[in-house]
Amino acid sequence: MTDFPHVPFRLEGFDAPDRLDRGAQFRDWLDRRRSVRFFTDEPVDRGCIELAIEAASTAPSGAHMQPWTFVAISDPAIKRQIRIGAEQEEREFYEGGRATDEWLKALAPIGTDWEKPFLETVPWIVVVFEQLNSTGDDGERVRHYYTKESVGIACGLFIAALHEMGLATLTHTPSPMGFLREILGGPTSERPFIMFPVGRPTPDCTVPDLKRRSLEEVSLFLEAAPAPPEDEA
Repeated sequence: MTDFPHVPFRLEGFDAPDRLDRGAQFRDWLDRRRSVRFFTDEPVDRGCIELAIEAASTAPSGAHMQPWTFVAISDPAIKRQIRIGAEQEEREFYEGGRATDEWLKALAPIGTDWEKPFLETVPWIVVVFEQLNSTGDDGERVRHYYTKESVGIACGLFIAALHEMGLATLTHTPSPMGFLREILGGPTSERPFIMFPVGRPTPDCTVPDLKRRSLEEVSLFLEAAPAPPEDEA
């Protein structure tokens, strides 16, 4: 046992049919989510970004270190710097030989290239940093554990929260992303993880007609065999 304080925990109970209905509704709502590359400049209230970050921060994390920092940018000058830095790295990726032919072939159906004008159009860019370590109350270095897994889960919840509020985003990962630390500052113990442009899609926005893999393709169930009838036992 541990001396760390614990508090009671209860989940609201649902009958089996209600659980299935709620699960199906949630699945269907998330199935409508798509990555977007065409945004309007319609303002988005800062409160929406704050709520999405708070939702993301409910994510589980290794040793409860919560190893993430969400940097939200609406300043046009900083967004301009980010676009310039991202397009420089992306041009090297697409045209400078960083990407293999196999990688470019995999990206071809999405129709992306090095130009990222949406980084200036969107009202917000949120850059998520992965914290490798932090400083404790005693001034000593505190190592963080399972940071990629923890930050990845938090980013997933961030995306779901934005979708719930009718906002669109894109998981943008120009490689390498060191330019973001140069622009935004921050300690060397943090490194850029994902950049999220956040806003409303344009009225004429289109997305690739991609199909998600089926349940059978993404899952494997290992269940106990049913018990034999009593007269066969």
